[in-house]
Amino acid sequence: MTTTAILRSEWIKMRSVRSVTGSLAAILLATLAITILAAATIGKAEAEKDGADLVFGAFYALNFAQIAAISFGATAVSTEYVNDGIRISLAAVPRRTLLFAIKMSLIGSTALAVGLLTGFSSFLVGQLFMGDHAIGLGEPGVLRAAFGSGIYLALMALFAAGLTVILRSAVAVLGLLIPFVLIVSFVVGDVAGGVADYLPDRAGQLVLHQQVGNSSLGPWAGLAVTAGWAAAALLGGWWAIRRRDV
Repeated sequence: MTTTAILRSEWIKMRSVRSVTGSLAAILLATLAITILAAATIGKAEAEKDGADLVFGAFYALNFAQIAAISFGATAVSTEYVNDGIRISLAAVPRRTLLFAIKMSLIGSTALAVGLLTGFSSFLVGQLFMGDHAIGLGEPGVLRAAFGSGIYLALMALFAAGLTVILRSAVAVLGLLIPFVLIVSFVVGDVAGGVADYLPDRAGQLVLHQQVGNSSLGPWAGLAVTAGWAAAALLGGWWAIRRRDV
């Protein structure tokens, strides 16, 4: 199969599975819903607090979008391991590195496109409810956060995708990553201090802040740390798919 044919077949696989398309749509739809709910109810009150980070508040719903991004990355890969579908894929494309590279590129680019749309649209919609506390795209840090949110969501999707190739189970990956980003990361952050800045979610989310405070990382350096985690997971996934029979 040519590269174009492989890309087309992988795209068909991705868009034909409801769990994959559902988690991808949830990145945008859930983020918009939570943004509207938060901005309309507590947005103004939070903005009036001393030292409030208006930029981070505008992108608050990305905490939930990352769960959908993780689900998208995991389910987009795990469908290969249902009923030994991976055997058919490898029979059609014996060049495992090529198959892996195309699948991950498609997952990453799709998550990036949806992530950028999510970042900009959720910000613009949320500000409609902020009244006098509304900020524009020209506010320092806003454009960086909007673009960075798309990159962050793509990296989290790739992180989950790489781990799913290693574990061959979306359930295992979701059971590992979702409690980690919702609970463990905050607990470690309270105990370990600056070390927690290097966790994948906390590091990547620095790009959403107008000011990073006492963190030892800058916004883009934080994204680089998240990219390192994603790269490590993808490297492990590449090694696993080349070394295992299936």
